Amino acid sequence: MKKIVALILTGILIFTFMTGCQHNEDPVVDNENPAPEQEAYKKYSSTFLDTFDTVTQVVGYTETEEEFNGYVEKIHERMLELHKLYDKYNDYEGINNIKTINDNAGVKPVKVSKDIIDLILFSKNMYEDVGTQTNIAMGSVLEIWHEYRDEAEADPENAKIPPMDDLLAASEHTDIDKVIVDVDSSTVYLNDPLMSLDVGAVAKGYATEVVVREITEEGFKSGIISAGGNIRAFGKPMDGIRDKWGVGIQNQDSAIGNSEESILETVFLTDASVVTSGDYQRFYMVGDKVIHHLIDPKTLMPGDYFRAVSVVTADSGKADFLSTTVFLLSYEEGRQLVESLDGVEAMWVFKDGRIETTDGMKQIMKSNGATANN
Repeated sequence: MKKIVALILTGILIFTFMTGCQHNEDPVVDNENPAPEQEAYKKYSSTFLDTFDTVTQVVGYTETEEEFNGYVEKIHERMLELHKLYDKYNDYEGINNIKTINDNAGVKPVKVSKDIIDLILFSKNMYEDVGTQTNIAMGSVLEIWHEYRDEAEADPENAKIPPMDDLLAASEHTDIDKVIVDVDSSTVYLNDPLMSLDVGAVAKGYATEVVVREITEEGFKSGIISAGGNIRAFGKPMDGIRDKWGVGIQNQDSAIGNSEESILETVFLTDASVVTSGDYQRFYMVGDKVIHHLIDPKTLMPGDYFRAVSVVTADSGKADFLSTTVFLLSYEEGRQLVESLDGVEAMWVFKDGRIETTDGMKQIMKSNGATANN
C-alpha cells in the first residue's frame, strides 16, 4: 500500500529485493561457540509475499523450527486477514473492507470489523494529535496521483503531472470529520459521496503492530517482523551475545543490498519500530523530475523537503504515520513535533545529502558509537 522501504537487518538477515524479488539467508546459529542461552535457541527466518503488496519477512529465535513455523503461520494468517480488511482496491467474499466503505460513500453506513474501526480511530486521533499532513480521507486526491503514476509506468515518454484544477476539485472531498465512526454499531459512514479512504500511510505499520502484540502474547519472545520495510523488533536477540537488534537504513543513492555502500546508517534497538519515508520508493519521472507518492495536503504535490525521513518509536503504527507526517513538514516544524513527543526519534536526509538527527537518535546510531550491547 505504501513505502516499499529497503531496511537491512544488520547481522540478522539480508534483503536484496528489488520490485518484489528477495533472497533469504539460510537459518543459522550466530556463532560457533554459543553462550548457554543460545544453546536452547536458534535463529530461523521465513518470508511471504501475499500481504500488503510487499515482501514480509519474519526472523526470530525459538527452541525448535517447528515452534518458529507455528508462529509464522499465525503471523501470515493474521497479516492476510488485515490486508483484506484494509484493501481499498479489491472485494472479498463475505468481507466488508475499506473498499466497501468507499463504495457506499454518501449512501449508507457500513458495518465493519473491530480491526477497521480501531485503525480508523487510531488514524483520526493521530491526525488530531500530530497535525494534518497524514490524512486517511485524502483518497480522492491520491487516486488521481495513482492513475497518473500508472499511466506513466505504461507510457513513460508521455508521463504527466495531474492538472491542479483536478487536484483542487478532489481536495474539496477530504474532510476527515466526515468520516463518521459509530463504535456501538460498529459502522463507518463517509458523509460525502465523492470522498474515499486511503489508509496506505498507516496500514502496514498498524497491522505489523497488531500482529506483534498478538504473537508475543502467544509466546514468541525474540524476533523481528519486516512488512515491506516497516521494521518491528520485539525482545532481544536470543543468541547469548547481543542485547539489541541492528537495523540498517538504506542509502537512498545506492543499490539495495548488504554492501557497506548500501547502508546509510545502522541503529540498535529492541522492542521498537523503524520506518522510513522517502522520495526514492514509489515514483515516476516527468522529464528529469522525480514525482514520488508522498503528497502534501497543502500543496497537493509531492513533498519537496527531503530525500528521506526515518522515525524510531515503540509502536509501528505510530512510526508509519509519523514518518509520512514528518517527511511532509519543514525540518524546523518536523523537529519541533518529534521533540514534543515522548519516545520518538528521527533522522532527516536532505536533498544535498546532509543528515540531521534528534539527540536520542544519535545515541542508538552506529556512526555515533552505539553497538548491540550498549
